[in-house]
Amino acid sequence: MCSIQFIRDRLWFRSPCCQSATSDSSTCNEEPMRRWKRKKRKEETKRVVVSNLPFEGNRWKDNPNRHYGGNKIKTTRYSLLSFIPKNVFEQFHRFANIYFVAIAALNFVPVVNAFEPGISVIPVCVIMAVTAIKDAWEDFRRFKLDKEINGMDCLVYSRSKKTYIEKCWKDVRVGDFVQLQCNEIIPADILLLYSSDQNGICHLETASLDGETNLKQRQVVKGFSNQNAEFDPDLFQNIIVCEKPNNDLNEFKGYMEQPDLTRIGFNRESLLLRGCTLRNTEVATGIVIYAGHETKAMLNNSGPRYKRSKIEQRMNIDIFFCVGLLIIMCLVGAVGHGIWNGLFLEPPLYIIPDINGNYLAPAVAGFYMFLTMIILLQILIPISLYVSIELVKLGQVFFIHNDIDLYCEEQDLPIQCRALNITENLGQIQYIFSDKTGTLTENKMVFRRCTINGKEFSHQENAKRLETFKELDSDSEEWTKHFSLPSNKGGETTTLTKMPIKPLRRSQSARAHFQGHTRNRSLGRCGSSRSQVAFSSIIEKVVTPDNRLLMKVRNASCQLESLTPFTSVKTTSSITDFFLALTLCNTVVVSTATDPRQRVTTLPLMKPAGISLERIHQLFQRLKLASLNYSFTSTQSCSDTGDSFSTESTRVCANSGERNYFSPQSCSTLTDYDSFQEDSMIPEAASGAHDGYLHEICETDTKGSLQPEFCYEAESPDEAALVHAACAYQFTLVSRTAEQVTVRLPEGTLLTFDLLYTLGFDSNRKRMSVVVRHPLTKEIIVYTKGADSVIMDLLEDPARATMTMEKRIRKVRVQTQKHLDWYARDGLRTLCIAKKVLSEDDFRKWANFRHEAETAIDNREELLMETAYHLETKLTLLGATGIEDRLQDGVPDAIAAFREAGIQIWVLTGDKQETAVNIAYSCKLLDQRDTVFTINTESKETCESLLDITLEEVKKAQVIARTMWNIFGIELPFSWSSAVTPNPAVGLVVDGSTLNTIFQGQLENKFLELAKYSRSVLCCRCTPLQKSMVVKLVRSQLKVMTLAIGDGANDVSMIQAADVGIGISGQEGMQAVMASDFAISRFKHLKKLGLVHGHWCYSRLAKMVIYFFYKNVAYVNLLFWYQFFCAFSGASMIDYWQMIFFNLFFTSVPPILSGVLDKDISAEILLSLPELYKSGQNSEIYRPLTFCVAILEAFYQSLICFFVPYLVYYDSDIGVFTFGTIINTVSLFTILFHQALEFKTWTLFHWITIIGSILLYFIFSTIYNAACIICNHPTNPYWIMEMQFSNPNFYLICLITPTVALLPRYFILAVQGTLQVSPILKAQYLDKLPKEQQDQEIRKWKSRRQATSPGATVPSDELSQPTANVSLSIFDHEGGGMALSGNGGHQNLCPPEQDVIGKWMPDAESSDQAKRWTEEEAGGASFFSTEASLGQSLASKPFSGFLPSNAESSVRRSHRRSVSAVTL
Repeated sequence: MCSIQFIRDRLWFRSPCCQSATSDSSTCNEEPMRRWKRKKRKEETKRVVVSNLPFEGNRWKDNPNRHYGGNKIKTTRYSLLSFIPKNVFEQFHRFANIYFVAIAALNFVPVVNAFEPGISVIPVCVIMAVTAIKDAWEDFRRFKLDKEINGMDCLVYSRSKKTYIEKCWKDVRVGDFVQLQCNEIIPADILLLYSSDQNGICHLETASLDGETNLKQRQVVKGFSNQNAEFDPDLFQNIIVCEKPNNDLNEFKGYMEQPDLTRIGFNRESLLLRGCTLRNTEVATGIVIYAGHETKAMLNNSGPRYKRSKIEQRMNIDIFFCVGLLIIMCLVGAVGHGIWNGLFLEPPLYIIPDINGNYLAPAVAGFYMFLTMIILLQILIPISLYVSIELVKLGQVFFIHNDIDLYCEEQDLPIQCRALNITENLGQIQYIFSDKTGTLTENKMVFRRCTINGKEFSHQENAKRLETFKELDSDSEEWTKHFSLPSNKGGETTTLTKMPIKPLRRSQSARAHFQGHTRNRSLGRCGSSRSQVAFSSIIEKVVTPDNRLLMKVRNASCQLESLTPFTSVKTTSSITDFFLALTLCNTVVVSTATDPRQRVTTLPLMKPAGISLERIHQLFQRLKLASLNYSFTSTQSCSDTGDSFSTESTRVCANSGERNYFSPQSCSTLTDYDSFQEDSMIPEAASGAHDGYLHEICETDTKGSLQPEFCYEAESPDEAALVHAACAYQFTLVSRTAEQVTVRLPEGTLLTFDLLYTLGFDSNRKRMSVVVRHPLTKEIIVYTKGADSVIMDLLEDPARATMTMEKRIRKVRVQTQKHLDWYARDGLRTLCIAKKVLSEDDFRKWANFRHEAETAIDNREELLMETAYHLETKLTLLGATGIEDRLQDGVPDAIAAFREAGIQIWVLTGDKQETAVNIAYSCKLLDQRDTVFTINTESKETCESLLDITLEEVKKAQVIARTMWNIFGIELPFSWSSAVTPNPAVGLVVDGSTLNTIFQGQLENKFLELAKYSRSVLCCRCTPLQKSMVVKLVRSQLKVMTLAIGDGANDVSMIQAADVGIGISGQEGMQAVMASDFAISRFKHLKKLGLVHGHWCYSRLAKMVIYFFYKNVAYVNLLFWYQFFCAFSGASMIDYWQMIFFNLFFTSVPPILSGVLDKDISAEILLSLPELYKSGQNSEIYRPLTFCVAILEAFYQSLICFFVPYLVYYDSDIGVFTFGTIINTVSLFTILFHQALEFKTWTLFHWITIIGSILLYFIFSTIYNAACIICNHPTNPYWIMEMQFSNPNFYLICLITPTVALLPRYFILAVQGTLQVSPILKAQYLDKLPKEQQDQEIRKWKSRRQATSPGATVPSDELSQPTANVSLSIFDHEGGGMALSGNGGHQNLCPPEQDVIGKWMPDAESSDQAKRWTEEEAGGASFFSTEASLGQSLASKPFSGFLPSNAESSVRRSHRRSVSAVTL
């Protein structure tokens, strides 16, 4: 009980230190209670958690944690008692259901009822019952999953039993201590207090939470407990104060107050989230902070937002139109009733007075008749339409999901349809907003090039390998692992082959699997059938070394062996530091192929060291004395590459069987040592020739031990690419712990670096750093890698060095910047590598500063950012890397198809501008003939001017296609402007700062106007918020249908803002998928999803909706025409049951089948002719005109179906129900045959539904008329159908009436291709041709389209030449002006042009840029002169105000940003 009293005193009954023992007890209790109330009000935004152990066995209401929710989850919406009232209430959110319930209730009023009251409720009850059954089934499935999850077991500490006992998840409470074992799923959000790892680290797999399969590290609360001893929950007396439950997965902070009132801060690195899986850790223990629905996983489980389809919005408008039509018909009935009765001098006999013998006043009688007519004509509103639409969409989703072309065999993932209500929107897309990395590209990072100490290594051999590389299919390839064992005979090796292992699939761990859960430790990742290996393709692992760099690295290795004289140790030091930085500066988890995901913490059996550590120590001492900390600042910073680091998992294996280029023990004597310092010492030769040369200069060691195969699992694919690049040069990462990192050098020596600190990557700093102690020199070294724009600004000022070194430093930096620009133009992702040497005192001061920031309670994030900045300054540049993010297969074809379909494509990316532009050219988003406008500015006035000037130039070049109207060959004096097309095509490139200026400066309208003329728009350096703002701007202002596609968490807001959101289940987790409406695995799948399934879904559903309106209006008009012959009494000539079943069963199945299966055009034709997609964009099937035509046709057919039988039986004694049965039958034939005419595809199911509906009608009518003897006394439908079977007139009417009624429809279908043939009709004609003739006609079609396109006037020899590349940018000079530059191609600069450039540069700083540019661009792009840009006639040529005189004759090979400027 001491613990209970202690916690009570600490929590809210804490008394003052000095208190008189004689004080009144009530006074003593009131003061702490007041303080507790004040503290409670202060901490309303916080959560206070204490241990449940002191309260075990006591009443639950005494537990301070009693107010927090339990761990039992309930995702069901209903219970047995609440299902009926709650479901009915939810269904009343639909206007149609409220309408029909009100009509049914009105029918119970005796004065106005038109049917039997009981019968009137049947239709609405059937519709609502079907919906209720569907909702109940879905809820029952959720109930079963909830029960399964709540019943899972875990280990919870029991104070009474002094051990951990098994409990169900639902019994876990906040404040319980939970022990987790390896491979166990975490039951709640738990604060980590103990880990079996000696460093207090455990690893999580978050695949079930966000789909990422990497291992994330979590750290025990720092300073809490000694990890060398087992954690004892009984001794825990701390109070935990943290945030209230929220859904932010990346934010969590709080503190732990110890008994001595000291506070220990913690953050999300110590929080284990519910649903994640514990990996690579034997035991972990923690206290439950959030449970059940308060966990972050459950708070994020809200699903995608509800989106309304365009057809649904149009349908609601048409329903209101039908309501208005219904009111008009009812008013006609009410007025007709009053006029009819007013013609009689005395009330007719069929009008019954009340009890007192009084008759209703004409106005009251008319009002009652108005209500009666509403009941009679209620089926004008299609009650079954909503249910039919849901069934049709389910069928459409089923066929989309089972399309084999949308299945990714590599990832074993089909398409996922997460939203069932917007399938038809796929066929009406007008704008596509796409991410770049991982969406248009593979997000498979391949090391391509690097620059070290200002010298560039192009890795041509690796480029050639990538061009010819083709990955084998993972399902058909037998995975065989080899170990090369040295034999006793030189040169021969023994190969040890393992058994083939089936590759693990990503999808199997991307979903939450709760079945068969067990707490027992499994065999690891390989032993789990649902495990998967992320980023494990061969293309990401294998790097072919560059010949020149390989020789330099080999030279450094030989220097370590022979202690070569001190001639060029500077180059050697830079190369060694560069590869050590690649190996050390990361968070890669090392494991072996034989035991994946079991972290390597001990050194494996390795080859013996080639030289002694003493000799290496001597060499490093000499390097230390000789090396100079040279650094410099950039004159022009490139954009950062912050998104090259992501929270992704990269699991790649270093192949131990790769060729060893280095001698592990000795090196041969180098005869021409100086030649090794030349960049072109070794010519670029074939790989085989180079191997032979290496064997001549390096001896091969045949003695050694088996080297294991390492598996690397990084937080981003970039990290894995860099680690494997270092491994290709024999700088191999061997093991990593929280305190040490072991690296194998090229000569085989193992160096173990003390890992003093790691500053992980974040999106604000855009860099990461590690602080290590060198094992030989004992120096404290900071290795940093990050975005070039950030690293270049953190370099040490070169002015502090000597004049000679300053020139050298500036030269190296300029060269490195030039190489970075090359990489960006080639579409590579760039990273800069730097280092810094710290003294012991500096590091000690910084470590204390960092510790204070980590333990701070207030402003913790700001303090951590400040400490990181202090460490990562005054850096020394080592080099830079270029990593290729390969373009996905089929992306250029898909984009070209979308263009033909009339879809505008925007790319919204966080990447740098040059990289994005070059990727745009690669994927055909931009064409070589396009004029590309680049706008970069942060000034509102300048941005507005640029937009105005550019818009003016674009409008001058526009081509307006006009359609002239004529009658009998006589042209009318007006025309129709159908399209505005710039000639040549225009591309627009803006950056994030420009977007901010546009949004904050109210320039959205001008930006959108310019974007409408643009062929493509690229928005670079966009934040997630900017992406969603751009999508919302286009969707709301232009009133267009938008689609957003992305693969990462930064694309979620964009996906949710668009009308249709597509998530790619790729390399960046599943957050985009979870927020999307549809999920695909490749961008190319979007082509068939939109052009084929989108077209089908729209055309099917649009035709079905129009058909439902048509058939209901046609049928209800039969009752309306009858009112003119029954004194507008509200009577019906059709039996009640026939009326009910007519719409529910007899005519509802064929349109549903048509909505699911009908195909107006085959998939092959739709893919071959993407322009057919425009019919959906223009809403050609379902629009006001087609709706009105359908309503008019319904009126005409109802007139025929009523008056043809009426004229046949005129002046006869036919009964009312007999007459109604005949009319009902001919209307059934007319409506069904009308549907048959609309079928574009006839299958067995179509025949069955049409014939089956007719047979069902006759069978039901026959049975019902035979059994209904006193159904509707005094007039009964008894034996009516049987009598009609023997009447010849009945068959004649059934033949003539539908023919006359459908004759106009048939005539229109027959002659619609005669006057003006639409593309859809042409495509339907092509669909019927043989394959060879079909292909020939398609080629002719495309050639005709190209001949009539606006750009068809370009000569054939200029098709591959650019029109221009115009850059509009603002430089940060004093009196900065606007730069207008045209960029043509690769013509040499003539002296006059260079003079013009010199005149344009506004200050001395820009002369450096001009010098750099002219040096870099010798033989490069030509710039226009002032006279050419300002003096030419703007009307003489499109964009003549921007173009250089020789732009048309230049050949464009890359997008280059201009450095020239014109000050206006």
